[in-house]
Amino acid sequence: MDERHTGRTTRDGIRIHEKADFAGMHAAGKLAAEILDDVSEHVFVGQTTAAIDRFITDRVEAAGATSATIGYKGYQHASCISVNHVVCHGIPGDKRLKDGDILNIDVTVIVDGWYGDTSRMYVAGNLSRKSERLIQVTHDALFRGIEAVKPGNTFGDIGHAIQTYVEAQRMSVVRDFCGHGLGRVFHAPPNVLHYGRPGTGPVLEEGMFFTIEPMVNLGRPETKVLADDWTAVTRDKSLSAQFEHSIGVTADGCEIFTLSPAGTFHPTYTTG
Repeated sequence: MDERHTGRTTRDGIRIHEKADFAGMHAAGKLAAEILDDVSEHVFVGQTTAAIDRFITDRVEAAGATSATIGYKGYQHASCISVNHVVCHGIPGDKRLKDGDILNIDVTVIVDGWYGDTSRMYVAGNLSRKSERLIQVTHDALFRGIEAVKPGNTFGDIGHAIQTYVEAQRMSVVRDFCGHGLGRVFHAPPNVLHYGRPGTGPVLEEGMFFTIEPMVNLGRPETKVLADDWTAVTRDKSLSAQFEHSIGVTADGCEIFTLSPAGTFHPTYTTG
């Protein structure tokens, strides 16, 4: 156990952090969000995801922070960039973005020992109507989940809020991947499922830190992982989208650690 940890742990293994710990998470979350704000101008038709990742790597280093993903289980990049039917964990490479491509960029940084983890959607060129609707539904699903976060509710309440909203839009929630606890570690209990039944799972308590990061598919929910052991794609090749925030439970709700300082968490639909 990391000796720097404060607080206690629930019987489900979920750490309860002190109020002073919120400041560290806000600092880490703010840097991650600022990087995703700044990366938007580097997403355009003809750009490579490797070039986007190099920009992110440089920004992390310039801030005096550490990338949580470089070296994690052998991974060698400062971001995951997932294009079109890639659900998550897309590896940056030399393939060039085409007009209409949608992509999720996921960044995790470490600032003074605290982890800031967030992702959002971007568009290269012109956005199709179906992609726009997928992105909107996924964005709104995340915030339906966040609205369910308050002491006394359960993690099943979060998943239920997301699942019922997405399925009412005739889309599907990915079940093979989930959110997670974090703080001074990258991944910790609980697993934050994006589907579920109300009143089930651990009860939310003030001081819990975790991510909510629903992945939503236009088609069926099933995924498969490619031979590189990282890239997860939709089995039916349908488009997928994801948004992620890191949050902390407060006495009467929650605080979002990874809010966009520029107010650009949701992509702006410009052409070019």
